Amino acid sequence: AVNVAAAVGLQNVLKTNLGPRGTLKMLVGGAGQIKLTKDGNVLLHEMQIQHPTATMIARTATAQDDVTGDGTTSTVLLCGELLRQAERYAAEGLHPRVITDGYDVARDATLKFLDEFKVKLDDPLADRDLLRSIASTSLKTKLDHELAERMTEAVV
Repeated sequence: AVNVAAAVGLQNVLKTNLGPRGTLKMLVGGAGQIKLTKDGNVLLHEMQIQHPTATMIARTATAQDDVTGDGTTSTVLLCGELLRQAERYAAEGLHPRVITDGYDVARDATLKFLDEFKVKLDDPLADRDLLRSIASTSLKTKLDHELAERMTEAVV
């Protein structure tokens, strides 16, 4: 229960940051410096996380960002929700091994779905609208809306 509470606490801090319409958080440093951000990776690096489960989730999320440059907040939200649902099923008497086996089945089904659902870019120049949409979504999680729009046009 304590582990789930730590995960849900971290989830609650970051859930309003999700996506291009996420809200900004104000961080105040020890010397009084102020930083505004909605970047989950920045928040996780600035937060002083003490609980081991929350620390593990934060490390998982920052590793996601290190590999792809995005997805930190989504990773935290997914981990928190998986733990919250696991707690619910365990409270109903389901053995933890059955829960983890279920997660394995769900992972395999998700990977299969993603493999079938992915969009192949045969001609990147012909698919500029798709590329613009992808770039815009990612940039809006890091930058001001107007700046993200201008940057999208510059990078695509």
